[in-house]
Amino acid sequence: MGPLTGIRVIEIAGIGPGPFCAMMLADMGADVIRVDRAGAVRGGDPSEPPRDLLNRGRRSIGVDLKSSDGVDLVMTLASGADAMLEGFRPGVAERLGIGPDDCLELNPRLVYGRMTGWGQEGPYASSAGHDLNYIALAGALHSIGRAGEAPVPPLNLVGDFGGGGMYLAFGMVCALLEARTSGQGQVVDAAMVDGAASLMTAFFGLAGTPFWSEERGTNMLDTGAHFYNVYETADSKFITLGPLEPQFYAELRQRLGLDGSEWDQQMDRAAWPDLKKKLAAVIAQRTRDEWCELFEGSDCCFAPVLSLTEAPDHPHNAARDTFGEVAGTVQPNPAPRFSRTPGSIRRPPPHAGQHTDEILLEAGLDSDAIASLRASGAVA
Repeated sequence: MGPLTGIRVIEIAGIGPGPFCAMMLADMGADVIRVDRAGAVRGGDPSEPPRDLLNRGRRSIGVDLKSSDGVDLVMTLASGADAMLEGFRPGVAERLGIGPDDCLELNPRLVYGRMTGWGQEGPYASSAGHDLNYIALAGALHSIGRAGEAPVPPLNLVGDFGGGGMYLAFGMVCALLEARTSGQGQVVDAAMVDGAASLMTAFFGLAGTPFWSEERGTNMLDTGAHFYNVYETADSKFITLGPLEPQFYAELRQRLGLDGSEWDQQMDRAAWPDLKKKLAAVIAQRTRDEWCELFEGSDCCFAPVLSLTEAPDHPHNAARDTFGEVAGTVQPNPAPRFSRTPGSIRRPPPHAGQHTDEILLEAGLDSDAIASLRASGAVA
């Protein structure tokens, strides 16, 4: 019984940020129906679900959106839903006949979420792109990387998932709350370039001040400082150290025996490159596990760098049940946590079209109507 229990969402299948948004809503209890392409339906054993974890927690119906009967069916689903989301290029949903104007005319309380990279308008709106492009235009990518090196793509976390899917989920929940008061739905335009820019708000505030240099890898939080960095250990693994505050920095010095006067220059930018080399030489003398023994439980702002296979087994993550296993696949549990209405992974990812008949019956169609839709290819 998550906090969004009772909310029904229609998700038009896409990739990346749209499914991530739908996963977040489903994890929090929303009943999310994923509309997959009829052509993507291949069957599959329900006891062996796909490993696309972004699709977890919801049911799937296979629909041909190029069929008038298929479009009518989606509109029927939208008429009984609280929200709908799609990730097409601008104008595609309108051409299919499932755009926001059509849906809101049918269901005035509907919250209609739109996920794009560039937004619904602007010079780039109709162009193809991916996470890397969006965070580049937002000013985020330029700031990520080491001094003297090219920018480093931070996987697709900043554009797709952080600036895209999370902002769309936040926007849709905001609009759902407002609809309860006004009785009116609205369109939520979530663009990854906007979201990535929003994530950079603090750094735009620092830009142009003595606290920030546009030269990558020379600032306090971008690997410029010796006390906020990643260091290689004797066994070719890595640890992180981030004692920004003076009292935490003092504890790091005490534990490492850094007594020389050069270590007094914590905030002297000119000293950072040399101190990074010296600290790297110290860290290289022991293994990652040895550093864990020394630092864990301290205020040195320390954590080992763990791989995807290592992270679930770390004692802290295990104690908090940060990860769980569903249908044989280890995966992150829903976040954030609620004291009274916790979220949950209610089902593993579906095979495309796995719940077609179940969903159609819920929508009020009888067996003859379902057979007719199947025969015409409108559903699969």
